Amino acid sequence: MKSKHVAVLLGGFSSERPVSLSSGKACADALEQEGYQVTRVDVGRDVGSVLAELKPDVAFNALHGPFGEDGTIQGILEYLGIPYSHSGVLASALAMNKEQAKKIVKSVGVPVAESKVANRFSIQNKHPMKPPYVVKPVSEGSSFGVVIVSEGQSHPPQVIGSSDWKYGDTVMVERYIHGRELTCAVMGDVALGVCEIIPTGHSFYDYDSKYVAGGSKHECPAKVSPNIYQKIQTLALKAHQAVGCRGVSRSDFRYDDRHSENGEVVWLEVNTQPGMTPTSLVPEIAAHAGHRFGELLSWMVEDASCLR
Repeated sequence: MKSKHVAVLLGGFSSERPVSLSSGKACADALEQEGYQVTRVDVGRDVGSVLAELKPDVAFNALHGPFGEDGTIQGILEYLGIPYSHSGVLASALAMNKEQAKKIVKSVGVPVAESKVANRFSIQNKHPMKPPYVVKPVSEGSSFGVVIVSEGQSHPPQVIGSSDWKYGDTVMVERYIHGRELTCAVMGDVALGVCEIIPTGHSFYDYDSKYVAGGSKHECPAKVSPNIYQKIQTLALKAHQAVGCRGVSRSDFRYDDRHSENGEVVWLEVNTQPGMTPTSLVPEIAAHAGHRFGELLSWMVEDASCLR
């Protein structure tokens, strides 16, 4: 029996709270089955005092979205001296800002899509770049606020400038990459398998594709040529290391093979807090690499530290 007391941080108050509750429950249940003493902590503004009183050996971070994966909760855990899973303060903050992360990984030779950062109101009347392109909040996850502008569209999407928009005024405009959605998990300093995500009934890998059962089909391992498979593993590990990630991360790619098998591979982003729900990719990729769910989580608990 493992004697470590693990506080599983879940819920929180970002727009991704439902995902975090689901991830957190799955992780807490599996860690208990592995023999850890587990306390589930639904994170509120008082999380610092809650954890100071609880004094766990390790904090397993199952939060998603702002506060949970942008370096904020990581800073609180550093201050309290509680070892924690996943990436540290700087890597978390960098990865959460899509444009800054792209600059970092581009500098080590990882191919990225051409993009620019703009105020959402400045692009509502005139195309910021030639369509097709994608508009996404610069610091959100789970595909919240992602809008695809197709080739023939005469004007930018009006939702960007509307009062209903709740993802901040700074957006990233990125060239739309045709092709297949591929993703690769990294565990420590090892790139695990590559998986293809095929949205079912959705134009792209949106929120429902990710978290609703049957929203997408996962082809694990991805049916691509060995050289493309290996290339994606190499790029995922490069991105993980360049941003300074720790523990487990997941990099997303587009692969345009319409004109040749070698095609174009483009890195989109790195997720420092990838989903750990029953439909999530990292547990599935890890299973194909020979790590069952409980073993993966145990590794993450044992890998936890401060000063990450």
